[in-house]
Amino acid sequence: MPSIRRIRTSIVNRLAERRAHRRLSEELAAFRTAAERTELDLMLGRHTAEQTREIEAILAQQDAGRRNHATVQSGVGGFRA
Repeated sequence: MPSIRRIRTSIVNRLAERRAHRRLSEELAAFRTAAERTELDLMLGRHTAEQTREIEAILAQQDAGRRNHATVQSGVGGFRA
């Protein structure tokens, strides 16, 4: 059975990871224009897929959210914002 100290440490570590992930997501959201994304892609290209996995996942999620928002805003599919 895990000790209280281990459980607390686990919770604190998880909260720190979530905070760092949220901060990274916010920083990556600033790369909006095609030129900014190209520059970011060039920087990421200097690293391995393993090193950039979290960043690529965040960018894919943000891109999907932007596409979805644009679709809803344009009324495609019968939706209207």
